[in-house]
Amino acid sequence: MSRRASAAFFLFSGLASVSFAQAPVGTAFTYQGRLTDGGAPATGNYDLEVKLFDAGTAGTQVGSTVTLTNVMVSNGLFTASLDFGAVFGGSQHFLEIGVRPGGSSGAFTVLVPRQELTPVPNAAFASNATTIAGLTCTSGQVAKWIGSRWTCGADDDTNSGGTVTNVTAGAGLSGGTISSSGTIAVATGGITSTMIGNGAVGSAQIASGAVGSAQIASGAVGSAQIDTTQVQTRVSGTCPAGSTIQQINGDGTVVCQTAAAQPGFATATLDSTGDVGEYTSITIGTDGLGLISYYDNTNKDLKVAHCSNTACSTATTATLDSTGDVGQYTSITIGTDGLGLISYYDNTNHDLKVAHCSNTACTSASNTTALDSAGDVGQYTSITVEPGGGGLISYYDVTNQDLKVAHCANTACTSTTNASTLDSTGSVGQYTSITIGTDGRGLISYFDVTNGDLKVAHCSSTFCTALSSAASVDSTGVVGQFTSITIGTDGFGLVSYYDSTNSHLKAAHCTNTGCTTFTAATADSTGAAGWYSSITIGTDGLGLISNWDSNSSDLKVTHCSSTACSTATSATVDSAVSVGFYTSITIGTDGFGLVSYQDLTNLDLKVAHCSNTLCSPFVVRRR
Repeated sequence: MSRRASAAFFLFSGLASVSFAQAPVGTAFTYQGRLTDGGAPATGNYDLEVKLFDAGTAGTQVGSTVTLTNVMVSNGLFTASLDFGAVFGGSQHFLEIGVRPGGSSGAFTVLVPRQELTPVPNAAFASNATTIAGLTCTSGQVAKWIGSRWTCGADDDTNSGGTVTNVTAGAGLSGGTISSSGTIAVATGGITSTMIGNGAVGSAQIASGAVGSAQIASGAVGSAQIDTTQVQTRVSGTCPAGSTIQQINGDGTVVCQTAAAQPGFATATLDSTGDVGEYTSITIGTDGLGLISYYDNTNKDLKVAHCSNTACSTATTATLDSTGDVGQYTSITIGTDGLGLISYYDNTNHDLKVAHCSNTACTSASNTTALDSAGDVGQYTSITVEPGGGGLISYYDVTNQDLKVAHCANTACTSTTNASTLDSTGSVGQYTSITIGTDGRGLISYFDVTNGDLKVAHCSSTFCTALSSAASVDSTGVVGQFTSITIGTDGFGLVSYYDSTNSHLKAAHCTNTGCTTFTAATADSTGAAGWYSSITIGTDGLGLISNWDSNSSDLKVTHCSSTACSTATSATVDSAVSVGFYTSITIGTDGFGLVSYQDLTNLDLKVAHCSNTLCSPFVVRRR
């Protein structure tokens, strides 16, 4: 404030009339002051900054600072409520006042001298003492508050006043009895099995060097005390002559494998009659055996191979459609009737077609129907079954360069309820892959040629006549070819695809149901991995991706190390010259990966069967 100001303060006399017997008072009290400005009584609004000190000058501030804005001053007089908290205990206190014009932002002018408080507010600290002053407690009793009043009660502390006189070491400890000072420690062999709960010992409980033979009694930690999901127990299993340990389980048991199959996978040629094995797609039929659709390039036919056993070391084959050049871009699933349903491209008529298997082995098809013939349509097909039981097919419209989806009107898919264009922003829709999300609606991965991006589209209904969203999931360089999508154990989409800029295999993990948010990571950067990628979820709940390494011309399988597949390990499954085109992967009834692919050197259809969950050539230790 530009003018000099002085103040004289005194207590509002009504404070002395507060009754403590009915209820305890708070810590606030009322002050009335008189402010002069330039020697005359002030009138108007003023801001006040009030502090409490334990001395008239210098000293230490007590409690919090109270700032009051726009306090009305009339003819020099004002009234204010001050609350510094529970700071009054009978000691002398002084108020320091700062003043400035009301509502301004300038500094406060500190008024001198500080104003000493009279005894009335200091008496507030004794309110509780007033309510119990009339009590007369006998020896051994103390005053207790019982919710509404004070009363005398027994003293719960009946020992020698709270002093610990001695400490005796309990079970498993050494060092007692201590009466003055000393140390209690874990005794040698002091920890016994009765002190360790079943499953109590895990990785979090064992620091490096923390638990040694000196601390644990013989036999204290056994199989009952070890959490086998975190700590490997002693290996107890054995394998017969002629076989080796292929996998060690957390509980110490082993999985045996014959020495010949120890590399981790077995491969087999299923069809070698001409140039066969392009555009493979594999699933597991209701009989528990693999069912593979593929293209016969020699005869321009759609074919199916039905595995004869779980490992698919042999198979029976059948031609399903031979009407012109048909069978490219195949995709297979199992319908609600338990029979195979295959989408594919008719290159003669440039149509999208569907074949419905007549039996479990799919030795023939009951129909081979053109579902969409509006222009050149049907390349890059992918098929799944929506919750209502109808087939749902994503594919590429070559004529308009759009992403389309067709919904089957019945189980055999003899007709469609719709063939809808979902994305037409530029050239989009190649390398499509479709799955059903946890919300029952389709989730589609595909390549945006115009921008060189991986995209994911989320259907707005089960029939997928329109989209609720279409997002670019990865746009770092030219990415998104050879896409494949599945749903992870967290309920969100997981996509494998090829990074053409860096020649890497990548994985994108959706972080919501519609895949409008996501993370992307390189899963394999060795060689030129990622061609013809196909993804599924293994029995360990993690992604398993088959793909072709164009640098080494090998078939590879990549195992994700986490749900989001932010890191992964890869293994070469088949390196017989040039193998691994048109891969497709599923999980067999034995819990291991089953991969269909083309042997480009011999132009054959082949299958690789993993012999462990990771599809790894090494002995696996689970910890």
